[in-house]
Amino acid sequence: MLSYTDARQKVIEVVRARGPLTAVESLPLDRVAGRILAEAVVADRDYPPFDRATRDGFALRSSDVATSRGPMEVRGEIRAGAVFTGEITPGTCAQIMTGAAVPRGADAVVMIEHTRIAGRSVFVEGSVTAGQNIVPKGREAKAGQQLLPGGTRLGYAELAITGQVGHTPARVFRCPQVALLSTGDEVVGIGAKPGPVEIRNSNCLSLAAQVALAGGEAVPLGNSPDRVLELRAMIEQGLKSDVLVVTGGVSMGKYDLVEGVLRDLGAEFFFDAVAIRPGRPAVFGYCQGKPVFGLPGNPVSTMVTFELFAAPAIEIVGGATPRPLPLFKAKLGAPVQQKAELTHFLPAAVSWTTGEAVVSVLPWQGSGDIVVLAQSNAFLVVPATKLEWAAGEWVDVMPRRGVL
Repeated sequence: MLSYTDARQKVIEVVRARGPLTAVESLPLDRVAGRILAEAVVADRDYPPFDRATRDGFALRSSDVATSRGPMEVRGEIRAGAVFTGEITPGTCAQIMTGAAVPRGADAVVMIEHTRIAGRSVFVEGSVTAGQNIVPKGREAKAGQQLLPGGTRLGYAELAITGQVGHTPARVFRCPQVALLSTGDEVVGIGAKPGPVEIRNSNCLSLAAQVALAGGEAVPLGNSPDRVLELRAMIEQGLKSDVLVVTGGVSMGKYDLVEGVLRDLGAEFFFDAVAIRPGRPAVFGYCQGKPVFGLPGNPVSTMVTFELFAAPAIEIVGGATPRPLPLFKAKLGAPVQQKAELTHFLPAAVSWTTGEAVVSVLPWQGSGDIVVLAQSNAFLVVPATKLEWAAGEWVDVMPRRGVL
């Protein structure tokens, strides 16, 4: 049985070897936030395209200040976006605004707070060095320089760069379509009134949200009863999408039918169990050229295994490099002890009220307890190699994506 790190790496290796499955489309920049670039973005000119002032003040010759504090004659005013045709000569300066082009002859900008103004004359208070408060032309990027490689996720900073260089429309990968299928005779729709031993299909909602956070587009298929023919038909429908995620029916019970149906459809499996709790009976394979995940049906198990295994696959299928699992360290607020030699992902709350990250495990009733999970913002990761931890020790924490 694989560790969760080995299982996650297996998913990444297998899916990456088969490459992106989604098509490329061209879209205006106001529609590509969060999408994955299918081409590089390069600078169309030097940035900044001129020597740029970074402070409000006076553009002058630093050598003048080295010999005299003034007075210096103010030759004019330079606003951002304005063209100044004059030249700064010995004993002169120009008032300049942040973002404006530094005029010919000047090699420094002294902040207005460090000057004394008397009519059309300026006295400098303090020293000035060449290049002070100026970003030289081309210092940020040179014309033709690659700024973003293909495969980059377009966040707000990346969108700003793309817009700055006029790279529009952008060629991006289509969001992967992720089919979501739940199974079980006990599962009814969200809007239904469940019987005394039935449950509503909350997995369809939580998984759709996780798919969106991973950069995919959810394709809900509903729920299949525990009958082979119906399950097979719905799985075949799901295989029309880029990725198929099935919840429930992957354990060892009499009515756990998912693996058998997938096998009959030609699936190749890479693992069918992982040494974790919750989520041990997690399945990953390929069927008819599509990555397929069989996740446990208990909601917390589903959420954990999706984040660990399905999320990186969706990112790769969509043209992205999978994001590393965002583990961070926090100080344990109370002792923790587990028995099973598995890696445990325990619902937890992290706070910074003391100025450092402190994590506390929340009391929960097992992998069906989504009431407690909704009160958490992270999972405490208890490795199989060390099941007992004392208060005050530094432990690994996995944040809930989209919450922390």
